[in-house]
Amino acid sequence: MNLKLFCVACLTPLSMALCAQKVFEMDRYGLVPDKKKDMSVQLQKAIDKIRKEVKPGEEYILRFKSGRYNFYPEKAAKKTYYVSNHDQPNPKNIGIVLEDLSNMTLDGGGAKFVFHGTMLPLALVNSTNCTLENFSIDFDNPHITQIEIVKNEGKGGMTFRVAPWVQYKISKDTVFHAYGSDWDLVPSSGIAFEKDTKHILYNTGDLFYSTKGVKEVGDYLLHAPLWNDPRLKEGTVVAMRAWNRPTPGVFLSHNTNTTLKKVTVHYAQGMGLIAQLCDNIHMDGFNVCLDSTSNRYFTTQADATHFSQCKGKITSVNGLYEGMMDDAINVHGIYLKIMERLDDHTLRARYMHDQAWGFDWGYAGDTVTFIRSQTMEYLDGVNRIAEITPLDGKDGIGMREFKIRFEQPVPAEVDGKTPFGIENLTWTPEVYFAGNTIQNNRARGSLFSTPKKTLVENNQFLNTSGSAILLCGDCNGWYETGMCKDVTIRNNKFVNALTSMYQFTNAVISIYPEIPDLKNQVKYFHKGSVLIENNEFHMFDAPVLYAKSIQGLVFKNNKIIQNNDYKPFHWNKERFFLEKVDQVKIQD
Repeated sequence: MNLKLFCVACLTPLSMALCAQKVFEMDRYGLVPDKKKDMSVQLQKAIDKIRKEVKPGEEYILRFKSGRYNFYPEKAAKKTYYVSNHDQPNPKNIGIVLEDLSNMTLDGGGAKFVFHGTMLPLALVNSTNCTLENFSIDFDNPHITQIEIVKNEGKGGMTFRVAPWVQYKISKDTVFHAYGSDWDLVPSSGIAFEKDTKHILYNTGDLFYSTKGVKEVGDYLLHAPLWNDPRLKEGTVVAMRAWNRPTPGVFLSHNTNTTLKKVTVHYAQGMGLIAQLCDNIHMDGFNVCLDSTSNRYFTTQADATHFSQCKGKITSVNGLYEGMMDDAINVHGIYLKIMERLDDHTLRARYMHDQAWGFDWGYAGDTVTFIRSQTMEYLDGVNRIAEITPLDGKDGIGMREFKIRFEQPVPAEVDGKTPFGIENLTWTPEVYFAGNTIQNNRARGSLFSTPKKTLVENNQFLNTSGSAILLCGDCNGWYETGMCKDVTIRNNKFVNALTSMYQFTNAVISIYPEIPDLKNQVKYFHKGSVLIENNEFHMFDAPVLYAKSIQGLVFKNNKIIQNNDYKPFHWNKERFFLEKVDQVKIQD
């Protein structure tokens, strides 16, 4: 039997607890580091074999040796997963499949898991009391193309040097393509970085350009005659990208009590980590950051971490989030749109966003509430799901529509003709986000949309490019819930946010629900307590706080320090810009 068990002398209660865990050394199953061969099949065989060795309720560790392990798509497991806030190509190539497990710890021992082609590196699904720790995830050939501007000729075009790890070609129609073993794409946008600081280049935001007519003029040196942008000086580094996001780095779905410790994602073609329908997630030292041995300037194609329709408590502490193409953290639920009133107790409802569908939305017994889409006003009271049935999809996945029967009569206003959404209040989490550093990323620093207690403290938001913190809610476009009732933002440091403009970037802290008809709104969207205190804002521009449709906001004992690091340019010239607010205090 390929099993090696290690126990220390059981002299204390702690050591006795350690002795209760079996340790499976993965090199005994052929998982030997620093080999060029594909580990996908070998690892899955090992996990299947170990599963048979473990007794119900027994705790065990899968322990790897430090080193590099390669995973390729050709022989990887093929799984159909519908992943929130991602594109939905299926089946997906999965490097590490962890399904239906309990009391398991995957200890990478400092391993570097390196993936090739188009893959979802790690999936933990339908599992309980599992821990992932001590490893990193990266791709050998990322789908983002890094270049450096060599010469900007104005109307004469742009000369740029492609990073040495990039595989590229010029198509017959003279357009620049990046490619890999199973992918080919034409970059159409990008993010520009200052070469020395790796800050997002001031006042640039998303770049859009054309590589039509591109030609090689040297070794990895190309000239694009139609690329005109006076802001890009010699030495500027650009991450050229497309907008597709097929797979995250880590996928968590339908899990209970998941822990991640000292796990780092250097690149993923979607988000660094996405969790959906999970109960309790604890992250300590989870990073989405640059590899110090690499010359890359970018990390993930989208958010560093993202939590959709989760509950319990989400804890994120001591993390480093940098170089990603979106938020460090986004916590929200999903509004379904009411499509039809079938009877007084029954509605037909639908997932609306093209990147958020295909998975469970709720269960019998869940508490829900209804919201007017145009004014973003919640109806009084709550209801409970008596029965929820998918109306499409197959085998419990892939669905867009549900028939939902409720315990109590549905309010008469929800007639199936007036735009309404429905929010699942059961699947909303408490959040603790502390001791993290967020820097040099696109769009926003963090986004919180949950009615449960949210505490954001002792973080550093450094050159986040867009707003540092956003409290949102949108039942018309993104369909991401929802109302915030208990948010505390304290003892954080904000340095030079808002160097570029993106969606929702009205101030460093932006309370910005999407409300198409604010004029006719009667009730406030955010109701409860949002407390912003004892923070330090280092500002080159004016807007510190923007708030819309909120009742209960306190901004006190904060320090604002003006600098001259950049030239002010923001359209909002007010420190505090408030629209339709009540019970607001700004003091000290």
